[in-house]
Amino acid sequence: MRACGAALGSRVSWVGSSAQSTVPVYVARDALVPGQRIGPDDVRVADVQLATGELEHSVRADQPLPDDAVAVRVVGKDELVPATAVGSAADLDVRSVAIPLERAPSRDVTVGALVDVWFSPAPPAAGDEAQAPRQLAEALPVAEVARPERSLGGSGGSAVHVLVPQDELPEVLAALASDGTLDVVPVPG
Repeated sequence: MRACGAALGSRVSWVGSSAQSTVPVYVARDALVPGQRIGPDDVRVADVQLATGELEHSVRADQPLPDDAVAVRVVGKDELVPATAVGSAADLDVRSVAIPLERAPSRDVTVGALVDVWFSPAPPAAGDEAQAPRQLAEALPVAEVARPERSLGGSGGSAVHVLVPQDELPEVLAALASDGTLDVVPVPG
């Protein structure tokens, strides 16, 4: 009986010491995208055991989030919120641009997913040579997917809002103003 008690005591001690070495950290409820304000409704608290040296990589939940906290990179749903993913709006160099689509986007195009943006010039006038589609931007985070509520067949107003680095904005905005179509292609992975 004493051996059993000693074994049980050692197990309780191990459980107790394990519980004491957990720390509360924030976990994303849904995908967080650059520029999104991060508040208490966007995260949940999880008690996790982290190896020595890993604690500074996650945002601790025993301290409140800063009032001006925004995501500066994509954080996946149910991912521990990395400290490097939280900053202020001044840390961002991206802008949200709505890409109108002629066809419904792939099911893989979701908030937080990465997409490439392609431009296909309008068909040429008779006798002119057709221009090949070209990639405008690659691996842009999706901030929002707007699908029509009811549609029979076509996209009927689908748009994907992507986060475009400021230095790539002129080319993307010029394509939006041009004759032709834009498409978003999901990046595998």
